[in-house]
Amino acid sequence: MGGWGGDGGLLFGNGGTGGNGGTAPGAFGGNGGNGGGALLFGNGGNGGNAGAGLGSGFGGIGGAAGLLFGAKGLDGSR
Repeated sequence: MGGWGGDGGLLFGNGGTGGNGGTAPGAFGGNGGNGGGALLFGNGGNGGNAGAGLGSGFGGIGGAAGLLFGAKGLDGSR
């Protein structure tokens, strides 16, 4: 399973990108992590992409934007 992106700083900063799902043969691909969003200024991180294993999971959800300025992160692809 892909790890989660770290949160942006309390006042300023962008969230980290979520990790991608794994590719182990015969295993489910992990879900991408969620990007973190900064509190006031900053963009949410992008969700990770689903893994390429059999029966892959879903892509992660993009992180929220900062309260005042910023854009929501993009959701990962399946």
